[in-house]
Amino acid sequence: VQLQASGGGLVQPGGSLRLSCVASGFTLDRPAVGWFRQAPGKEREGVACIGSSRHSTAYTDSVKGRFTIVRDGAKNTIYLQMNNLEPEDAAVYYCAADERTHYSGSYFCDRGMYYWGKGTLVTVSS
Repeated sequence: VQLQASGGGLVQPGGSLRLSCVASGFTLDRPAVGWFRQAPGKEREGVACIGSSRHSTAYTDSVKGRFTIVRDGAKNTIYLQMNNLEPEDAAVYYCAADERTHYSGSYFCDRGMYYWGKGTLVTVSS
C-alpha cells in the first residue's frame, strides 16, 4: 500500500492550493481517508477526515469554511482544496487511510489512521 501526496508549495496569504493523494495497492473509495498536518515544533493535527460511517466528514475548527476534502473513487485519489490560506496553515501535510469500519471522521482525525503517505510541504508567506 502506498499513498503519494503532492501539490504543496509556496503561496501567499489568502491564496489557494489543492493537495492530491493517489493510492496504489489500495482503493480509496470506501475506507476512511484524511489529511493531517504537522508544523515545526507542533504535534500532528487532523485537518480533514472522511470517516467510515455515514455523514462523518470532520474538519478541525481552524479550517472550517476554508478547506474541503474530496474523494474521487474513479481516480483513486483524495484531494484537499485549501482556500484563503493563512500563515498558520504552513506545515507538512500528510494523507492517510484506514480500513476500520463504522468510525466517524472525528474519530480518525483525533487518533490518526493506519496507512500514511509521505508529506508535502505547504508554505504560506508573503
